[in-house]
Amino acid sequence: MDAVNPPAQPPALSEDDTNQLRLLSTFHYVVAAITGLFSLFPILHLVMGLAMVSGKLPMASGNPASPDINPQMFGWIFVIFAGVMIACGLTLAGFMAYAGRCLRQRRRYTLCLVVAAISCMLMPIGTVLGVFTLIVLMRPSVKGAFA
Repeated sequence: MDAVNPPAQPPALSEDDTNQLRLLSTFHYVVAAITGLFSLFPILHLVMGLAMVSGKLPMASGNPASPDINPQMFGWIFVIFAGVMIACGLTLAGFMAYAGRCLRQRRRYTLCLVVAAISCMLMPIGTVLGVFTLIVLMRPSVKGAFA
């Protein structure tokens, strides 16, 4: 630091910026809950895959000339696919909720920025939330308010 030139102070956070951060935080919680709910839809595939693996779901073909498919292997594909989709969806929902908390506390600027960019993939609600969050976070006054 220069003794002659002190570091420039970031612009003060206006009341509008404070209200917008509070609203964005609330909307992050709402979208996180919706994302978590929708990420549980592959449970149907998980249950079906487990039924195929255990042999509870009959997989016999009516045509004797058709090639035999190993139902356990096909079931494992369903289980792995569903497990990965559920884990990724719940992880994203958790990060979105945590980003909402960080927005309210004005901490972890980079995490909030990354989560806002990733949430743009969730059409249409996530896209709107992500774009508005990016617009607000790019303001110098908001950026300076994060510790």
